Amino acid sequence: MVLKVNHPIQEEPNVKHMLERMPKHVANSFSEEQLTHINTALAGRRWGKHKLDLRGTLGIGHSRFYFVLLGGKDKRDPSRIESKIGQLTLAFGFTLFILFSLLVGMVLLYILKSWLGVNLFENYSLGLWDWLKSKF
Repeated sequence: MVLKVNHPIQEEPNVKHMLERMPKHVANSFSEEQLTHINTALAGRRWGKHKLDLRGTLGIGHSRFYFVLLGGKDKRDPSRIESKIGQLTLAFGFTLFILFSLLVGMVLLYILKSWLGVNLFENYSLGLWDWLKSKF
């Protein structure tokens, strides 16, 4: 089987990388057909090991079906959109953490204020201290 390409075979990434690593006179000596077959040979994927590699077949009636479930860490470089999404997710998570920390800090300060008996507004309370005293 030979891969068909719509542009010059020398522009294929595998072939281009291979040709750049050899002397010019050797790189120019390959025919289109040879480069096409070299590209086909280089395009084969060497499978790595995955943390999760589950393969099997299921016999259902007179048919057999196969399944493959692979999982593991993505070692590829992220695309620009994946990188932006990752940055936004990190910023959002960090913002949520800061807001949650501020909320917990403010509640703890309010409880401390109430425990010390300090009233900022006369005859007004959120009732948090009274609720805590009734629970414990």
